[in-house]
Amino acid sequence: MRIAVVGAGFAGLASAKILAGCGHRVTVFDKAPDVGGVWSATRRYSGLTTQNNKGSYAFSDLPMPKDYPEWPSGEQVQAYLEQYVDKHDLRGTLRLSTEVVRAELTPAEDGWLVTARRTGEPVGDPETFDHLIVANGIFSDPVLPAFDGLAQLLRAGGKVVAASQLATVEDARDKHVVVVGYGKSACDVAAEVGPVAASTAVVARHLLWKMPKKLGNALNYKYLLLTRLGEALFRYQNVSGGAEKFLHGPGDPVRRSMLGSVGSVATKQLRLKELGLVPHDEFDAIARSTVSLATDGFYDQVADGTLVVHRDTEIERFSTDDDGHPVAVLSDGATVRADLVVCGTGFHQRVPFLDEDTTRRLLDDRGNFQLYRQILPHDVPHLTFAGYNSSLFSPLSAEIGAAWTAAHLADAVDLPPVEVRRELVADRVDWMEKRTEGKHARGTNIIPFSMHQIDEMLDDLDLNLSSGRRASQWLLPIDPSAYRDVPARLEARLGG
Repeated sequence: MRIAVVGAGFAGLASAKILAGCGHRVTVFDKAPDVGGVWSATRRYSGLTTQNNKGSYAFSDLPMPKDYPEWPSGEQVQAYLEQYVDKHDLRGTLRLSTEVVRAELTPAEDGWLVTARRTGEPVGDPETFDHLIVANGIFSDPVLPAFDGLAQLLRAGGKVVAASQLATVEDARDKHVVVVGYGKSACDVAAEVGPVAASTAVVARHLLWKMPKKLGNALNYKYLLLTRLGEALFRYQNVSGGAEKFLHGPGDPVRRSMLGSVGSVATKQLRLKELGLVPHDEFDAIARSTVSLATDGFYDQVADGTLVVHRDTEIERFSTDDDGHPVAVLSDGATVRADLVVCGTGFHQRVPFLDEDTTRRLLDDRGNFQLYRQILPHDVPHLTFAGYNSSLFSPLSAEIGAAWTAAHLADAVDLPPVEVRRELVADRVDWMEKRTEGKHARGTNIIPFSMHQIDEMLDDLDLNLSSGRRASQWLLPIDPSAYRDVPARLEARLGG
């Protein structure tokens, strides 16, 4: 088949590699001039590093370079993806600096017409493809809140940007900076600009629990939450297996004690009580919708006054002070100078190149994506999604998702009837919404249940690891290389 992939991040590149290996002709479009998605030089913010250690945040057949630090920088991740492209000879599939402006089903709905525009050139003629893979990412379109008084702020010389738009700390030098949010990007940016800004205020409507990279400065985070045991401490939609049934049944006090102990150590290590930054939620809420590592230096800067966190409040409006300087007026009555406002306030989950009718066929009445296995829509033919499963193991999830798609295109996946799939997906999204209190990214966030979802996809393909090999992952961090032979086993099966 001729297959168009929109997006050259982890998911798009894994799709290109695996589908090309199965004999398809693949074209990967990306409007950025380089591969990487969120790691592209055009999008990564200053201070960006991985949430995972380098051992678990990698493709199965290409470990991160040995000279990389434990938590690689954004620039290093992008360079790693360039290595992946070269290793698998994917340069010929790439059309970089080329934005897909429209993708529409052919009149007979037997393929896709894809219209693209190369940077600086007019829109090209539509091209026909047999299948379309949406890999544009769920973190590609930042949310900028509709602040009251924004025009007044801008007239006074203030500026509002998304975290991903802050390419260098020099943009914040000697300015009074307000960072909105308390997630990873917000805290990363605050810690990065704190030493050079005139002042830095973090406005956090809701405090999240943070996990130190090393608990007690000794036990690496990867041994706590990047194992199957760590995942099993949080209740999945369908509890299976003796250990999980124990932890969420008779052993629930043990489970709670384990989480409580980790929470107590994290609270002490990060000095949350002294700083007045203990979240209101119980510690198990750390995995309600995401898992966030504590940013290096963030709490030290709070302690010495470099950063000021305004908790349980939000920006009510922008205004100016008596001297005409831009300020943010907070809902708790405080006022802070606001020369530069950096928003780490999440992302829209949307596919801008699809028309309204096609988009409507992908969503439920609450705007959630209805995707079986986070991949396959119910009502739009010749279309699959890649990377619409925010995961702690994004590279590995991308590979296994691409293998699932390749098998599906070869009619080698035994799918339930569509009405059954509708019920399964609706139940999944309802569960997501309840457990995350609405922070489920329109049905695309599976954290912390990454391995559960990988198991589901591999079980569909009858390509999962043996129970013994999975048992070894119970206490040890997930090593993607354990899945290295999955693509080759798939290719052999489909070739046969």
